[in-house]
Amino acid sequence: MKQTLQRHIGMPQAIALYIGAVLGSGVLIVPGLAAEMAGPASLLAWGFMTLLILPMALSMGLLSAKFPNAGGVSHFVTLAFGPKAGALVGWFFLMSVPIGGPVASLTGAGYMTAAMGWDNNVRIALAAGMLAIGLITNWIGMQLAGKIQVAVVIAIVAVLVFSFAAALPRMESVHFTPFVPHGWMSVGQAAAILFWCFIGWEAVSHLSEEFKDPQRAAVKGVTIAAIIVGILYFLSALATVGTQSYLQGGSDASLVWIISQPLGRWGGFIAGLTGMFICTATIIAYSSAASRVAFALARQGYAPKWMGTLSARYNTPTGAIGFLLGCFVIVFVLYGSGLLSITTLIQFPNATFILTYIGGCAAGIRLMRGNRLGVTISWISLVATLAVFPFTGWAIGYPLIISLLFVWVVYRKKSSDELNNSANIN
Repeated sequence: MKQTLQRHIGMPQAIALYIGAVLGSGVLIVPGLAAEMAGPASLLAWGFMTLLILPMALSMGLLSAKFPNAGGVSHFVTLAFGPKAGALVGWFFLMSVPIGGPVASLTGAGYMTAAMGWDNNVRIALAAGMLAIGLITNWIGMQLAGKIQVAVVIAIVAVLVFSFAAALPRMESVHFTPFVPHGWMSVGQAAAILFWCFIGWEAVSHLSEEFKDPQRAAVKGVTIAAIIVGILYFLSALATVGTQSYLQGGSDASLVWIISQPLGRWGGFIAGLTGMFICTATIIAYSSAASRVAFALARQGYAPKWMGTLSARYNTPTGAIGFLLGCFVIVFVLYGSGLLSITTLIQFPNATFILTYIGGCAAGIRLMRGNRLGVTISWISLVATLAVFPFTGWAIGYPLIISLLFVWVVYRKKSSDELNNSANIN
């Protein structure tokens, strides 16, 4: 009997999951990093990416509505280009989360420790706790995860709106000159970094099998979420450049500086807590998505069978959640030993996330024939992601390694299938 997941996710939970997946650690660090790279001209990159949000979101939403499946983008690519291509894209996404999750948790915990003056050991402990919350929430089920996500997203939006209001009196026109201090190439490089902020639409596609009403939740939900996310990101970037907080508080703690100005130490605490909330929401969404795609890959025979194990009590993919737990521990050990920094870690999953989008957008062009809107936005998203991909630099090596390992897995699967067929014939 084919194992299936239960439908628990309604419209409010779907919107919150979309926002939580997209409005993640990027809003805490990327506005400052982009401003540091391109100066005020980084706002052009933000404007471009904000306009790109809706077609990227809708391309994933339309596919999720039409083909709801735990495999998400992997399933779409399978339908369009065959099971091997779909499984490879699934592994690109799956292997992004074991690094992206710890990066998100360390970023959120780093905001709190920077605000309160705590050391790196406290940061690691807080980050580990955030990852534990994400995994436990997913183990109990998406009904609980959705409710938590709604509450967290409301708190996040409130604080980000307040931070922009607090920044308005400190924004000066002189902070926008010179507009292009590092040349026009820096705007392209900033756009590549900004892609980290706008990934997430593909993550919720892996939860579409659990939507109560896939058509409504995927299309209407993703549209509402895209508008909210686009506005919040651009306002955060405008506040960062307009106040030059990336120079005052450091590029990775610009939000802390903005909120601390009117509220003092309490502002730092609120900003730190917001950072933890934002990143916990991201971890919940991505842990959900990764565990579902691992479950789907195991169901198709492209991942170990134990990854497809479901909890007898909650009907959640415990085998896949266990895989994520093991990966998180390894990444934390490497980070704690000083072998890898956050700056290095954040670049690894960027290339694989972009490749996941490229696969999904290409699948959308083929699968939505007859739907002019669907094909058009898929083309727009595909061209934009292809344009950004070369700027990922050396991180392209990470998906290359995953591809080589995948070829080995496929070879072993083929050999195993041939042996089984031979035994059956005999």
